[in-house]
Amino acid sequence: MENAPIDQWFTLRWRDDALELIDQRFLPRREEYLRLKTADAVAEAIEKLVVRGAPAIGCAAAFGLVLAAKRSESLNPESFKKDLELSRKRLAQTRPTAVNLFWALERMSLIWNDKANWNLDREFIEESLLNEALEIQREDLDSCRKIGMHGVDLIPSSARVLTHCNAGGLATSGYGTALGVVRAAHSAGKLQMVLADETRPFLQGARLTAWELQRDAIPVTVITDGMAAHLMKTGEVDLVVVGADRIAKNGDVANKIGTYGLAVLARHHGIPMCVAAPRSTIDVKMATGAEIPIEERGRNEVASPFGETILPDGVAVRHPAFDVSPADLISAIVTEVGVARPPYEDSLEALMAK
Repeated sequence: MENAPIDQWFTLRWRDDALELIDQRFLPRREEYLRLKTADAVAEAIEKLVVRGAPAIGCAAAFGLVLAAKRSESLNPESFKKDLELSRKRLAQTRPTAVNLFWALERMSLIWNDKANWNLDREFIEESLLNEALEIQREDLDSCRKIGMHGVDLIPSSARVLTHCNAGGLATSGYGTALGVVRAAHSAGKLQMVLADETRPFLQGARLTAWELQRDAIPVTVITDGMAAHLMKTGEVDLVVVGADRIAKNGDVANKIGTYGLAVLARHHGIPMCVAAPRSTIDVKMATGAEIPIEERGRNEVASPFGETILPDGVAVRHPAFDVSPADLISAIVTEVGVARPPYEDSLEALMAK
């Protein structure tokens, strides 16, 4: 990895045969950009949360396969294809919960598994992979804007919207899913305030959501995760809007750990709980959320956040990075082609058919 020159902030971009990423580990203290030149470097960046958020991970992995093709030294089609498969497997091992990762890798692999392409030269394969990765990125940005357009109708006037984690431009190619709805509501003059859960242990809400919204002059107030129940009880939350890392066929939603608790609280207080995600997040192969793999991350992110140890030595830590909110707690699922409502097995199927 090496530093990239900085201009206007971006989540990721392809430039001069390298993938450039903002290093989200250092926000908001400083903006630092990296230039990645190998698929292994991209895999490491995903694992270490340099880049995070389901759609952004998918986009980054797609460009990782472009780098794998460009760096391969294989001289014949079969060994070249083997190199690409090895890189695909490496990237697939990085984050097990976010289905967008596997969706993007599968879409990219169709190019080198198409036998018709092997009648053409290697340069064509490389160019096709790059064009597909760029198209995945372009589609993601377009999807986020459409999610915002569909979701704005769910936002009441003068809304106080509670978010969890970061589902904004930093988690996508730009604009965001949950924050895409927030941005659309702000543009429509319907937003009073965003309440951003800090989102322990990586503090995506405090560090990333607040940073994004402040830069866009959207009013935001950070709260600790434990404050949401109190603010709901005192009538200071009108709507909860979150993103998703995987949505099962029945509408169960896997998202950042702590989302399930918000869903239970929102139902108890009669507050709508809405999910914003592209259709690539819907995994029709998963019948229910019980089948979704939940990533367990390491001790240090809990015990030593940002390098400072806060637990006694030897104390055990559990660190599931995601939880699953049952479909019956979800009021609506907003996608780029429309809004699904219960019963989700019917409405999600209809959206996927569009």
